[in-house]
Amino acid sequence: MSPWRGTRPELVIAALLTVVVAAAGYVMASWAGLSAVVTVAAAITLAVPRVVAPRLAPDPVRTARKKPVTRTLNGYGQLPFLVQTATSSLASYNDELRPVLEHLLAARLAQRHGVHLYQNPAAARALLCRDPRDADLWPWIDPATRPEKSPRGHAEQPGIPRHTLARLIDRLEIL
Repeated sequence: MSPWRGTRPELVIAALLTVVVAAAGYVMASWAGLSAVVTVAAAITLAVPRVVAPRLAPDPVRTARKKPVTRTLNGYGQLPFLVQTATSSLASYNDELRPVLEHLLAARLAQRHGVHLYQNPAAARALLCRDPRDADLWPWIDPATRPEKSPRGHAEQPGIPRHTLARLIDRLEIL
């Protein structure tokens, strides 16, 4: 439904008022007065719909396609702490480091190989795990297995092993 529906009387009154004020401006100050009235009327005509028109609802398709939110690292000082906690706690890995690594993988695949991680995970896996010994890296970064929120009990479980994290970072660099 149009937001302008039923506004015809107000629009007619506004147009008539503009014509009357423009005529008065012409009578009082000739072409300069008419120009001033027309300029002000044009500015009001452009500003009023912006203020009066209702805001559109967010597009459900766009909101459904939003990528997972990754935590921004403020500096290199946080990296050692982030790696330490990710290796000692599975919940910390899933909540803090995994989204960052997943985002890096998605960026590398898109920029260098034209592969979309979330739309074509099989191709992403094939590129990340070219060597059969790298197949065990995929579960640590697979977007399909990433929990929305770490369940209870994950805090006590050990996180990603240091050698696995090192291999995963090496593979990301090679990609």
